Amino acid sequence: MKMFEKRPWLPWFLFIATIVAVFLLGLLASSIVERRAEASYVNVPKAELSEFEPVNEKWGENYPREFQSYYQTADTTFASKYNGSATIDMLEVDPRLVVLWAGYGFSKDYNQGRGHYYAVKDVVNTLRTGGPTDSESGPMPSTCWTCKSPDVPRLMSEHGVAEFYKGKWARLGAEIVNPIGCADCHDPKTMNLRITRPALIEAFERQGKDITKSTHQEMRSLVCAQCHVEYYFDKKTVDGANYLTFPWDKGMDVEAMEEYYDEIEFKDWTHKLSKAPMLKAQHPGYEVYLTGIHADRGVSCADCHMPYKSEGGQKFTDHKIQSPLNNVANSCQVCHRQETANLIANVYSNQDRIIENRDKLEELVVRAHVEAKKAWDVGASEDQMKDILMGIRHAQWRWDYAAASHGGSFHAPVEIGRVIGTGIDIAQETRVKLARLLAELGHNEEVPYPDIATKAKAQEYIGLDMKKLNTEKKEFKENLVPQWIKEAQAREKS
Repeated sequence: MKMFEKRPWLPWFLFIATIVAVFLLGLLASSIVERRAEASYVNVPKAELSEFEPVNEKWGENYPREFQSYYQTADTTFASKYNGSATIDMLEVDPRLVVLWAGYGFSKDYNQGRGHYYAVKDVVNTLRTGGPTDSESGPMPSTCWTCKSPDVPRLMSEHGVAEFYKGKWARLGAEIVNPIGCADCHDPKTMNLRITRPALIEAFERQGKDITKSTHQEMRSLVCAQCHVEYYFDKKTVDGANYLTFPWDKGMDVEAMEEYYDEIEFKDWTHKLSKAPMLKAQHPGYEVYLTGIHADRGVSCADCHMPYKSEGGQKFTDHKIQSPLNNVANSCQVCHRQETANLIANVYSNQDRIIENRDKLEELVVRAHVEAKKAWDVGASEDQMKDILMGIRHAQWRWDYAAASHGGSFHAPVEIGRVIGTGIDIAQETRVKLARLLAELGHNEEVPYPDIATKAKAQEYIGLDMKKLNTEKKEFKENLVPQWIKEAQAREKS
């Protein structure tokens, strides 16, 4: 009592402190109960999912956080030093690409992809899948749909894999409408990661590997490897089908795949100018990733492009699949303690050096195509041109492998630098052979470099009638585009 007499404020202090403590304990208890309730809510399925349910919104009823983060991929505002998530006309940026792909669909149209959310829309819109008014005669095969939608596993299950690969691209236009999503990577019953595209399983089987024995961490890259790989359409194995095949039988580096293609005498197209039997690299992101430091340290694709995040006390995978440069805190700084600016500067430094040499290789290959055309014009024979054409094929394959690997200068800058270096050597040696042949044929002057300063000039140089192509594409789309896409486009305009 004497203590209280000397300190009359003490009882009030103890009273208030007790109230605050009780209040804070109440908040803590409430938070714990709420988080438990959230966990219980999230883990109870709300919708029954079929084996190959293609509609992402139905999955979203059971997994709202993942679903909502996935649909944030519709945001295309991010831009880095090199590209980003918005549509970029790469032929406008670099008209030399038109010459590299002369005689192939990419010379007509090559836009940077906007990401998974837009996969169906973008493949419908590109001139590369266009054709005459009769949509069934469109040039691209059905196989081109393989990586564009969760409707693909459903159709493969319903009709069979080989049957899916048969016919023209346009015949499935009304069936494939859902953008890339949940069913592409997840089992609807367990939510375990699974492979839904048989080409990856078949490629590993031919190497004597059982993909079903992969760890969860490995699967966090393998589900990406279903599509972000080099591939070709095998027209010989299954009658009438453009069977999707990965050229990994001899190995997964640039030389091994080149050897595989050369041995089976495969070509994607014959170059319109040089007449070289060309290879078009698709997007060998997984193969390049395997040669880099992150793969060596056990880092998966998802660790950087789909890192974990917490929301409402729940930890989950962020399905906003994007460049790590747009999410450095969760993607990079989990392991790297440097400041954000330093990490981004390091990435750009690697990209600057790689792209500087890649552009040099690109110019050399363009010149080789132009000089090879001149050699044909002045009377070169097929025997005289054989080695030269293979040199052009191999040099451009290396350029395309580096350019199409999507992040290769980050994933494996040492390997990509090596690939470009060997490409430069091959291109220079090929041009020396061309110079000697031209001299032998009586042409001792430098072959003029064409005026290809713009996309339009480059397309005119290789003989493309773009006005006609755009008209045909417009008619083709009107016959093909599903009604739901037309309605969505009308809403966007309004």
